[in-house]
Amino acid sequence: MDEPNLQGRRIAVPETRELDVFASMLEKRGAEVLRCPLVAIRDAPDPAPVLAWIRAFNAGSCDDLILLTGEGLRRLVACIERHAPELRAPFVASLGAVRIIARGPKPGRALRELGLKATLTAVEPTTRGVIETLLDLDLKGRRVGVQLYGTEPNAPLQHALQAAGATVLTVAPYVYADAADTQRVLDLIDRLAAGALDAIAFTSMAQVERLFRVARDAAREDALKSGLERTRVAAVGPVVSDALAAHGIAVQAMPENDYFMKPLMRALADAFDTSP
Repeated sequence: MDEPNLQGRRIAVPETRELDVFASMLEKRGAEVLRCPLVAIRDAPDPAPVLAWIRAFNAGSCDDLILLTGEGLRRLVACIERHAPELRAPFVASLGAVRIIARGPKPGRALRELGLKATLTAVEPTTRGVIETLLDLDLKGRRVGVQLYGTEPNAPLQHALQAAGATVLTVAPYVYADAADTQRVLDLIDRLAAGALDAIAFTSMAQVERLFRVARDAAREDALKSGLERTRVAAVGPVVSDALAAHGIAVQAMPENDYFMKPLMRALADAFDTSP
């Protein structure tokens, strides 16, 4: 397969955790990268509720577990290792004893790191896909653990589970925090509005929401939208694409199946190759 060619393309990267990895991928293909990490992921500020959920889970509180993110499972394990290492072995054993529904490949990868695998994977890696997968299951009287995105309660998923007769037990092992200072984000908005960037590649819903929040607070939302409309917008997967669509922004590049950074880079290169 030919290597993607991004020679001379100016691409904004709002990624945080793997910023240098993703930026290096793009730079090796000739891109000029603007690094502007929009959000950071941090452990839950109070580990007590997380540990209480883990202890209950180890004691058999859940019949099923929905993993929405790989990050969430890794943070659960990290919380155990940092605060109560004696819980790790029973936690892994309990994971192996319940039915696990993974939202997509990233939770599946995190499970494999523990020597486990998902019982079911959602038909598409979105909340909507998880809900559609649940329609085939008899959940009446089931106790379903749900690992959340940050502290977002995911009301549609909880409502679907409750309507199916399940009891929902949520856990929030991490939170999103602002990464780049506000002025850097405003500078990014100004560059987009001025047409100074060829593309921006989003890798999480939280990045989209922070960008629009800063723009709204600074009365620059119209400038942001007009800038994004004339910039190639890339999304790592359907969740991010849906977040952009909610703000009226169309996505020009997204991987078809594998929602990771390398396929995102290829999708972005393809969008340039096929553009008029």
